[in-house]
Amino acid sequence: MATADSHITVVQNEDVFVVEFCDRKILDELSINELGGELQTLADTHKPIRLLLNFSNVEHLSSAALGMLITLDKHVKEGKGKLKLSNINPQIYEVFKITRLNKLFDIHEDTAEAQAAF
Repeated sequence: MATADSHITVVQNEDVFVVEFCDRKILDELSINELGGELQTLADTHKPIRLLLNFSNVEHLSSAALGMLITLDKHVKEGKGKLKLSNINPQIYEVFKITRLNKLFDIHEDTAEAQAAF
């Protein structure tokens, strides 16, 4: 389910919402704000949500996008939900390690492994 101006596609797989990003680069502030809004709306609509973000299409992520993910994680946890990340490009994963966000987020190699971890 994605609208024409959506930055994500969402597939419900049993009780887990799997989100794939449409944009290869998540860099500009407007896109990040829109993306964050879409994800928060999804989390608000399905409390407590089990949300899996699949980064397989994403090649570049800005620090502002990381901030949006931190906000989303807090929002999901406040709603008693769970957030997992998967398929993160090795260069992007390095940024998660440097910023220690790999300790905050539950990150998995692929979607199947992440889904099994819920």
